[in-house]
Amino acid sequence: MPNHKSRPPIIDLRAWQRREDRWLVLVIILFLIIVGGIAIGIVYGWTTAGTGVVCLGIGAAVFGTLWLILSLIERWLGHEKE
Repeated sequence: MPNHKSRPPIIDLRAWQRREDRWLVLVIILFLIIVGGIAIGIVYGWTTAGTGVVCLGIGAAVFGTLWLILSLIERWLGHEKE
């Protein structure tokens, strides 16, 4: 049997899932703002990219708010047992 360095097992899967969910929400918001701003700048010009980034930021804030509301509802309903 090969001698592999074993990782410690993930004991608290819910905590791990919460951490991953937060990471994914952050990545989605940053991707939306950065890549969307660059795409707007390339297609419509860099002067309009500022306005586009503001609008994308508002959309990202709406997305983040909805995620936060759903997370709070999940915690309120007791699906998050700590």
